Amino acid sequence: MTRRHRHRLPFGAELVAPQRTRFRLWAPSCAAVSVVIEDGDEIAMSGRDDGWFDCEGEAGAGAAYRYRVVPRDGEPMLVPDPASRGQQDDVHGPSLVVDPESYRWEHEDWKGRAWCETVIYELHIGLVGGFVAARRLLPALARLGITAIELMPIADFAGTRNWGYDGVLPFAPEASYGTPDELKALIDAAHGHGLMVFLDVVYNHFGPDGNYLGVYANDFFRDDLKTPWGRAIDFRRSEVRAFFCANALYWLREYRFDGLRLDATHSIVPQDWLEELRGFVAESIEPTRHVHLVIEHEGNAAHLLGPHRGYDAQWNDDGHHVLHVLLTDESDGYYVDFATAPAEKLAHCLAEGFIYQGQPSIFRRGEPRGEPSRDLPSTAFVLFLQNHDQIGNRAFGERLTTLVDAAALRAASALVLLSPQIPLLFMGEEWGETAPFLYFTSYPDEALAAAVRDGRRGEFAGSRAFADETQRDAIPDPNAQSTFDASRIAFDALLDGTTDPQRAAWLSHTRGLLALRAEHIVRRLDGTRSLGSEAVGPGAVVARWHMGDGAVLTIASNLHAGPVAISASRFHIRGDAIYASPAIAPAPDGCLPGHTTWAFLESAT
Repeated sequence: MTRRHRHRLPFGAELVAPQRTRFRLWAPSCAAVSVVIEDGDEIAMSGRDDGWFDCEGEAGAGAAYRYRVVPRDGEPMLVPDPASRGQQDDVHGPSLVVDPESYRWEHEDWKGRAWCETVIYELHIGLVGGFVAARRLLPALARLGITAIELMPIADFAGTRNWGYDGVLPFAPEASYGTPDELKALIDAAHGHGLMVFLDVVYNHFGPDGNYLGVYANDFFRDDLKTPWGRAIDFRRSEVRAFFCANALYWLREYRFDGLRLDATHSIVPQDWLEELRGFVAESIEPTRHVHLVIEHEGNAAHLLGPHRGYDAQWNDDGHHVLHVLLTDESDGYYVDFATAPAEKLAHCLAEGFIYQGQPSIFRRGEPRGEPSRDLPSTAFVLFLQNHDQIGNRAFGERLTTLVDAAALRAASALVLLSPQIPLLFMGEEWGETAPFLYFTSYPDEALAAAVRDGRRGEFAGSRAFADETQRDAIPDPNAQSTFDASRIAFDALLDGTTDPQRAAWLSHTRGLLALRAEHIVRRLDGTRSLGSEAVGPGAVVARWHMGDGAVLTIASNLHAGPVAISASRFHIRGDAIYASPAIAPAPDGCLPGHTTWAFLESAT
């Protein structure tokens, strides 16, 4: 018998009978609120002293509605539901009553996968063609060795093209991507292929177009604290904290996502809400399910991480930045913190996770950054060479395949995919895609579109490469259709194979490394601890780990072109070579060739 999956929201539109819906809105800035049901009635909502308004009315699944709010200090206005489960069109239009039980799940017994098995594939669903089109990728991703797909944010935003971090209706899947049931079908199908699905969620700000909360709930925001995106969300208020806790649980229960990646959590103030959220999720999810929470945090928040602290891992930006410096020699912006002794910093990353654990940051004008992380497991860090930020925040969205020697990049990818940290690939990385991933939007408001374009180009005004205004004008307009189109990639190489020798070589390289990871690394990850790591050249490191079953994993990696002297005995390089590129076994007092990664596994005795 089919079990139902429904997360009853304490607000928004909830079906209470097939043709009857309860509506509830927190609007403390309003004198009166009513719900306007298209092709139906306008129903006055009862208000309470704490700012809540509610009512019930004749409206079934599919009914379109909006709230008519009457602010004490403004004109009446029709607004969408901030807890809308779906929109009829765009974010300014009517919300829809959605039956959360209409979808019939095929893989109801899916419980997820252990965190140590995770290999993440970050995907922009709009560039694939939406929820339905994305289903065709699932078999190929599973065969490649991916175990978790991470969707960039899908909360409804203004227009039809966006990275997703400008969402304004956090409970509504973006209408241009498909329906709620089509999203559930994608997740269901992924589970059928043994794939977890994670969702990137944004709880630190709303987008600039379509957010009406300030009209009827001014208390949702703070006047004393600004963020790069405007007024800070007021996480001191219980109503605000409950709103986002409910959102997290909604995606995990109603849509059966296997985990969430929380964007820019350093911008959430006060930070104790993050601890409240992890406790709320732990108490609300059935204990038999594997549900994973991952954070992005500029402060390297080690105190939140680990198997008993609620958050499985943090995106390891430190690891990315030092690898990028070693591969490209770039030192602009935040890369300045990693430009001095980068091999030593990479060794520190492999041994302890974070590089900055309280040291002063040059980029932040001497301000200390980070917390001690040496006692955390390696799996508390998500390591990557590329992701949406690190490609898309470049002026021209260049991927590393266009910036770096292919042999050096293969050596770095071997290090990432075989290390005990949790690896992440960005879509197309597996076949060496060269098309850019640009920053794109589609704001209907022309003034806003112009401001975003000018702001985007202004971001690079301080860079030596864009000192001339003509150079900055060449940066693609985010709102142009051509910018989005230039970021499209064909998944043919993944789906059907490829006759392009370079792409075929990259696919074989990625597939082979993930197979080695599954065979030799994953089952040994629990209980892994570092045995130390050392720089052996300007771009070379040797790192060792005592694995959970007693085996010892050693990785020697040289990302620069020149060979470096290496003593197999000094660095305890012994055991079976599970990966060697080039396929040359090291002599006791030989050298580590340029653009090389070796991995050795010494079995437990």
